[in-house]
Amino acid sequence: MKPNLIYIVSDDLGYADLGCYGGREAQFGPVSPHIDALAAGGLRFTEGYANSPVCSPTRFALMTMRYQYRLRGGMEEPINSRSKGSTTLGLPTDIPTLPSQLREAGYATALIGKWHLGYPPAFGPLRSGYDEFFGIMAGGVDYFTHCSGKGDHDLYIGEESHREVGYLTDVLSQRAVDYVQRMAPQAKEGKPFFLSLHYTAPHWPWETRDDAHITADVANNLFHLDGGNIHSYRRMIHHMDEGIGNLVATLHEQGLLDNTLIVFTSDNGGERFSDNWPLVGGKMDLTEGGIRVPWIAHWPAAIPAGSTSQQHCMTMDWSATLLELGGGQPHPDYPIDGVSLSEVLRNPDHDFERPLYWRMNHRQQRAMRQGNWKYLKVDEHEYLFDIATDARERANLAQRQPERFRAMREAWLAWNASVPAIPQDAAVSLGYSAKDLPQR
Repeated sequence: MKPNLIYIVSDDLGYADLGCYGGREAQFGPVSPHIDALAAGGLRFTEGYANSPVCSPTRFALMTMRYQYRLRGGMEEPINSRSKGSTTLGLPTDIPTLPSQLREAGYATALIGKWHLGYPPAFGPLRSGYDEFFGIMAGGVDYFTHCSGKGDHDLYIGEESHREVGYLTDVLSQRAVDYVQRMAPQAKEGKPFFLSLHYTAPHWPWETRDDAHITADVANNLFHLDGGNIHSYRRMIHHMDEGIGNLVATLHEQGLLDNTLIVFTSDNGGERFSDNWPLVGGKMDLTEGGIRVPWIAHWPAAIPAGSTSQQHCMTMDWSATLLELGGGQPHPDYPIDGVSLSEVLRNPDHDFERPLYWRMNHRQQRAMRQGNWKYLKVDEHEYLFDIATDARERANLAQRQPERFRAMREAWLAWNASVPAIPQDAAVSLGYSAKDLPQR
């Protein structure tokens, strides 16, 4: 029987924000006990990556299983609310996607949470393979008013605006529980479901369940540059963790947990209050802190509990994995760049060579990871790091190993020539700069 598939994506979560990745306890206790339990009962990847250090490009890769640079919208860093009404800045509806191909393979499909891949009528979840959608179209909203940075109400059922009282993280979690309960009868009869649960937590604004009183203060300042702290940030993660715990409990109650693959990750590295130790940098950076993220896979029927893997992988590989496990077939006209990790899930000791490539318009960044080594360029400066011994990227070995440095630079240039160039009008949207916060 095909597994049910649940793809949980947090937003701007740091590499070490979770207990299972070395995160410290908060004042109230463990920050992520339910997510930690998924890791303890499944497989935790220690060197997994996001396709981008910023949100919407990663989501293009997640959906298409291809490098985001193959689509115009994927070269925005990120898509912002000014793209509303655009017919170019979004996921084209004729592109095969993970949900559309799983639907062809017999899955019920739903997205609950953040879309951030363009606005209707040109784009939207229901136009790209999802049977159901409940969530937000924008990159971020207030957790209580559900309004975007432009002040537009941004909570939808399908493509219809929907108003609902509630803290967004909890609302999304409850919708996910409701979906599993609705799908359970047919899942038991052999029609599996694919649920994308894409939280906005712990993305700004810095609002916990108890912070409805600050919504007026952040209405025109969703970046919340004058607020937040590590305590509210950790509480936001904890709220998400509680919802995931309720979802797992529902799967157990319905007898579906054993044959459900749950994948948990973040769309990019952490933001200003996150913990990325031992990594340097964060969101918008191609240093490790911007792209290395948690990857947890839980599937009792197939994955040995308590497993870890150092396999290198990125977002589109996980999507390719779900497609293979669901019996979907890549479209011949759109060959995927993702590589399935199905063998690693079943045998965590298995690993294979997986070169990974990134680029950013922001600061003209480049990066390539191959084996223990990483080639990096930021502004006009180039580096070579042995990540196995120097995860903080502090010891530049480019002059000590010039042949390796040149070979990796040439490999990056060859890869870059294989994808479309960044157009002149591609936007880099920074929410803040050194005038707002000291540099990392």
